Formats: sequence, structure tokens, C-alpha cells
Amino acid sequence: MKHAEERPYADPETAARKLVELAASVEAVQDGRIYIERINAPFLFKLKGSGSEFGAGLKHAIERGWLQLHESGTYVKLMPSSEDLLARK
Repeated sequence: MKHAEERPYADPETAARKLVELAASVEAVQDGRIYIERINAPFLFKLKGSGSEFGAGLKHAIERGWLQLHESGTYVKLMPSSEDLLARK
């Protein structure tokens, strides 16, 4: 008997790919900046991801070179390597 439901974003790779997809769908402000809340809110509330899944996905996307997080933590930028990821969809 299974008591816990499957979490679609429990895998950091899956969460990272979804974060990149969300970031690509948001209109960037100056210098390609995407405010973190523009990807955080849809991930948490619309997609029902958890905070830890968001954090793990963001870390994975940064490690892969798909996103760059500003040192303040207020915004991310899509990196050129994320274009290959988005093209494969």
C-alpha cells in the first residue's frame, strides 16, 4: 500500500528543466534579468512543487549552466546552454 503520492519534481533534473522552461516563458527585464519570483510562484502554486524541490532544481540548473543566479538571489538569467535544452522539447 502506498501512502505518499508521487512528486513530479522530486527529481532535481526534472525540476531544473521545468524552471528553465518557466524562465524562458517570462519576459526578461533589463540585461535579460528574470526576477526569481516570476519562476518561483508558478512552480510553487500552479505546478504544486515544494520549496525544497524548487531549491534543488535551481541548484541543478545552475550547476548545468542553464541558469545564472545573481549573488543577491533576486534574479536569474538564461544561459546560452539552456537554448539547446529548450530546442529539444
